[in-house]
Order: sequence, then C-alpha cells, then structure tokens
Amino acid sequence: MKKIHDRHYPAGLEWVILKKLPMVLLGGIFIPLFMSIIVRLFPAAESATEIAKQQTSIDILSVALFVVVFISVFTVAIGCVIIVLMKGPGYVADAYKLEDSDRPGPDNKNPDA
Repeated sequence: MKKIHDRHYPAGLEWVILKKLPMVLLGGIFIPLFMSIIVRLFPAAESATEIAKQQTSIDILSVALFVVVFISVFTVAIGCVIIVLMKGPGYVADAYKLEDSDRPGPDNKNPDA
C-alpha cells in the first residue's frame, strides 16, 4: 500500500471533544460522590428510617448517574477516535483485476445474441 502524501484532512471538532472528555468524566465521578456525601452530612428527614431511605435513594441515583456518564464518555471517545483515524493519511492499495464485469470483453460471447 502506498501512502498518498497530499491527502490529509485538518483536525476538527473531534480533538476539541477529546480534550474535554476527561473533565466530563471527572465531573461524572465527583458530582454523584458529592451528592452522596451531602445527603449524609445534612439529612433532610426527621426519623432514622426516612434518613436511611433518602440515603439509599441518593446512592442508587449516584451509581446510575456515574454509569450513564461513564458509558456516554466512552461512546463519544470511540466516535472521536474513529473520526481521527478516518481523517488520517490516505492509502492506495494495489490494483485488483476484476474477472467478471458489467461490460463483457471481446473474448466473452453473449449467449443471447
């Protein structure tokens, strides 16, 4: 395969998104963690059963939020990497002789004619 030297597309939005993904992932980790810590430090309920129920609900919400953010960041990262690879240098493969074509050659005879 030969590399085409003049075929290279400029970087676009994919690099901007890739550079922002670590901050999004950190936010997706720490915001649910802070929600869980805040509900333990400042309970809004009066009885112990209501406090436990509220903490459990926030913990479930925190885990779900973390999973959604992580999967979303991973999916967007895969898409950006694919775009970066597609915009890379172009290659020319070796020619492939096609035996069967739409237009028959002079040695191929049409049986219907």
